[in-house]
Amino acid sequence: MSSIIRSAGTYGGTGRFKNLSETSIRAVLFITAIFAVLTVFFILVFLLKDAVPAFHTINLFEFLFGGVWNPTGSNPSYGTMPLWVGTILVTIGAMVIATPLGIGSAVYLSEIAPLKVKKIAKPVIELLAGIPSVVYGFFGLVVLTNWIRITFDVPSGECWLAGSILLGVMALPTIISVSEDAISAVPSSYKHGSLGLGATHWQTISKVLIPASISGITAAVILGMGRAIGETMAVLMVTGNAGIIPDPITNILSPVRTLAGTLGIEMGEVAVNSEHYYALFGVAVLLLAITLIVNIGARNILKKLNSSSSGTNTKKHNILKKCLSNVNINKNQIQSVFFVVSVILVILLFGISTAIAYCAVVAAAYILHNRLSPSASQKIAFILLYLSIAVVLLVLAIILYDIVSKGLPALSWEFLTQSPRDLGREGGIFPAIVGTLYLVAGSIIFALPVGVGAAVYLVEYTKESRLTAIIRSGVDLLNGTPSIVFGLFGFAFLVIYLNLGVCLLVGQITLGLMILPTIIRTTEEALKSVPQSVRHGSLALGATKWQTIRKVVLPPAFPGIITGTILSIGRAAGETAPIMFTAVVFSTKYLPSSEFDPVMALPYHLYILSTNIPGARTNQYGTALVLVGFVVIIYLIAIALRNHYQKSIKW
Repeated sequence: MSSIIRSAGTYGGTGRFKNLSETSIRAVLFITAIFAVLTVFFILVFLLKDAVPAFHTINLFEFLFGGVWNPTGSNPSYGTMPLWVGTILVTIGAMVIATPLGIGSAVYLSEIAPLKVKKIAKPVIELLAGIPSVVYGFFGLVVLTNWIRITFDVPSGECWLAGSILLGVMALPTIISVSEDAISAVPSSYKHGSLGLGATHWQTISKVLIPASISGITAAVILGMGRAIGETMAVLMVTGNAGIIPDPITNILSPVRTLAGTLGIEMGEVAVNSEHYYALFGVAVLLLAITLIVNIGARNILKKLNSSSSGTNTKKHNILKKCLSNVNINKNQIQSVFFVVSVILVILLFGISTAIAYCAVVAAAYILHNRLSPSASQKIAFILLYLSIAVVLLVLAIILYDIVSKGLPALSWEFLTQSPRDLGREGGIFPAIVGTLYLVAGSIIFALPVGVGAAVYLVEYTKESRLTAIIRSGVDLLNGTPSIVFGLFGFAFLVIYLNLGVCLLVGQITLGLMILPTIIRTTEEALKSVPQSVRHGSLALGATKWQTIRKVVLPPAFPGIITGTILSIGRAAGETAPIMFTAVVFSTKYLPSSEFDPVMALPYHLYILSTNIPGARTNQYGTALVLVGFVVIIYLIAIALRNHYQKSIKW
């Protein structure tokens, strides 16, 4: 630390120049910080600008609650009820699958897993978040839908159940990561106090740790729900895309269509400035409104959790006492609410007879639970927790094994270095690899300086105020915006309004906007990890504010910034929805000669190969393997960097 501070003392300069320089730098950093808020504002403005004309001819009530979505019929209908009902059904199914598995895995990782197992299992689960959604969709289309078709003996496996399973798997990393952080954040004195009173490990987990972290766990589920609602490519490929409400509503094998899936299917084929075009922007506004409500709810819960946590040092013992004394009431209330809600859901989804059977099973479990000894209850609970993490790891293993084992035969020097032939059935994917690298490089060049500048301003130049709250809200809302909405914004503003056309530059800017919140957040956390005493030491030696930031704060925060950048590269490389209307073509023999040429990209190439080109299975798996390998290597580098610098940086 002393060497870092000494480096700050090497600066000098006249006072007037220093003041002018400091003011200029602060102004530039403020502009980068306010950029996120302006981006959210522009996205809303341009979506509304193109959505409002739809309601000159379409009744708003009919748009929201009409039962038929048929914009290409002789009498076009624009009722979105089947679309948002489909979105809700798929999301409910995903949460039913992901919530118990995610919370069970989080409890295992935070409380039961040995340190060595945790160090391996947590990065492996984080890899689930790194697999591109189009690869999940490809796996679902080829493997999952076939399994459903054979198992349930139905004509097609593309249905509500397939979408829910796939989205449940995709929501797992979010639920596990946020829940594990919330449980780990509970003060250790809570746990020691409970164990000291004679409670078993499971009693401590179920009656102290989970109630104390219930806000964070709730936020994790809501964030996972937001991830499921906004997903486009995976559900588009496996849900069948029929704009109908399942009849009966409990028919999980019925095809459905979601709001995001509708945008992904129809936006590329609609005539600009037609009624159908404006109606699709109305669908985008509806989707954005739902995801913003979900994410604002999660943000408020996390804010309440953080404010509660900040008071734990001074009121720790009182809170523990209150927690322990009220734990039975909280537990009973939670159980009652959960039971009533679950019974209602079972009645709505599966009918009265199934609900009666469900109540009988719950009653039997309750009676059995009350007769079990605490040690027997702990054994059963721990077995369920082990099963949760085992299922999660098994799912990841199945997906990776399928992609790797069937993708390896496609890999060859020709496949990696040549252009596609016969609509992608033969030849290689070299233009798609290069196009993906171009898109990623341009998005990082665009987003990195803006993101780092915004984070430096938020951490180093401001205190908590209304302005910083607005900027942080803008960053959070940008982070929760569905990727397909970024694609529509890029299409409406950059392609149509600025008349840039579908090209590499538009794709780079659109992807840059999408990864901007990730860079801001990770840089903020890296800067906050630098102790205040280091800044104070530098300023005491006569360094200016900017000199302190540049020479003292940024160098030790650099590894964290690099980690965030690498994670952003991984996300940009795997996204399909933001570039499908703005930058890419399915096949071309040539590389782009300028920023204004369209390009090939691996995610979009895989999507078209999977859904539109029969007889290309080998190249489909080969493309999926190259894309997964590219993203996984990037994530492994980020994880290795994080682990290395966590060990090497000592204050």
